[in-house]
Amino acid sequence: MEERYIATVDLGTSKIALSVAKVEDEHVTVIYYRETPSEGILYSAVINPMKASVPLKAAISEAEKELGITITQVAVGLPRYSIKQEATSSTVSRSNPEGLIDADEVQCLGDMALDSFKLANPNEQEIYGAVIQSYSTDDFIQGSAEDIIGTTSASISGNFKLFVGARKATRNLDLLFNGLNVAIARKYFLPDASARAVLTDSEMEGGVALVEIGGGVSSVTVYHGGILRYYGSIPFGGKVVTSDIRIECGLHTELAENIKLAYGACLPDRLQNLEGKVLQISDDETANYSEIQVKFLSQIITARMREILEAVLYLIQESGYADRLRCGVVLTGGGAGLVNTGVMLGEMSGYTVRAGFPRIKNLSHQGCEGLGEMSAAATVGMILEARSDKYLGCAGEAAAQEEQEQDLGGTVFAPEAESRPEPRKKPEKKHRSRFLGSIKKSIENGFEGTIGGLFDEMQ
Repeated sequence: MEERYIATVDLGTSKIALSVAKVEDEHVTVIYYRETPSEGILYSAVINPMKASVPLKAAISEAEKELGITITQVAVGLPRYSIKQEATSSTVSRSNPEGLIDADEVQCLGDMALDSFKLANPNEQEIYGAVIQSYSTDDFIQGSAEDIIGTTSASISGNFKLFVGARKATRNLDLLFNGLNVAIARKYFLPDASARAVLTDSEMEGGVALVEIGGGVSSVTVYHGGILRYYGSIPFGGKVVTSDIRIECGLHTELAENIKLAYGACLPDRLQNLEGKVLQISDDETANYSEIQVKFLSQIITARMREILEAVLYLIQESGYADRLRCGVVLTGGGAGLVNTGVMLGEMSGYTVRAGFPRIKNLSHQGCEGLGEMSAAATVGMILEARSDKYLGCAGEAAAQEEQEQDLGGTVFAPEAESRPEPRKKPEKKHRSRFLGSIKKSIENGFEGTIGGLFDEMQ
């Protein structure tokens, strides 16, 4: 049985999440997961690599000490804010019109579309991800890969959606990890990874909007017909709610965050028994006390969350799929855990709303507290993506390890040593490495994008 390890890092505005998983063939066991407050990160992008390196270095050292390993490579998520969507297409004439179209031809068409696309400013922009929208042949118009593979045609045309982000953000990621002597093995487009950890196949097929409220960014990812159709984001999340509580109640940030997590709720009129409760806050330095009504706290939170959800609903309208979301809205992310958030979104939109917890019952996990929370959706998504990438991890034999080092610039894990080796810089990959939803992978998996299973709906 082949055994390898993978490590992922989710760099958020409020927290850094580090995970380590052991992969044995198709079986995945998450053996480590920790969240720690982040620094130097704004809107999920690294803006100060030096500041960001302090908590990240501590998190990596803690994991290495607990597991007895040296982490030399990780998979990491790309920023989620300021992503532009571009459309492109590609057509190829077939040399053998009577031959059957195969998966390699379809994949090649996507690669051609990416290679031929001209960025408006290539020095400042980079393609974070690309998604197939539809294919056309002699017999099909706007068909799927499943429709056209195995048919004959004189030509194949494809329509694709590209997600373009800032090149500076990826350079800062490289600077951050190079400074820690840790190589980046893969950079994932997190909206797609989170969706595949939270949504079901039937939801993505019928039409669904995944609303993810993070610390600094809230986003909408729309699926229809099993395909990612739209992505949009706003620079507001749970952190601004904490800031409102801090300002209105005269508290320091850490205390405001703790109160939000413990007593935070939307819709003060729905608090029932909690509505009349009063929180008594003591100041250890001055021995003074202050009081905060839970209802007042809820009014502060509701005002800001309503603003965020209104922006989210605007993005859903902008997607063009607002009337085709048969499966409604799935709410996830660390900022979505406030009581009654789903209820308020349902009342504002008329959609059915459920809580989107990562489906960790499909993963074995050894006492990893927090892995099943909504804040861990991106981490679980990256683990599931990395699981299917056989080149991520330690090679068993010397020859295989040497081949992998040539491809990835090192191993994901190395045995514990007295000194950490300087990792080789990862070679620049072409845009095709970020082509989401590989055709070959789709064929091998029978065109199934996620593993089944649902959690209970949000009360």
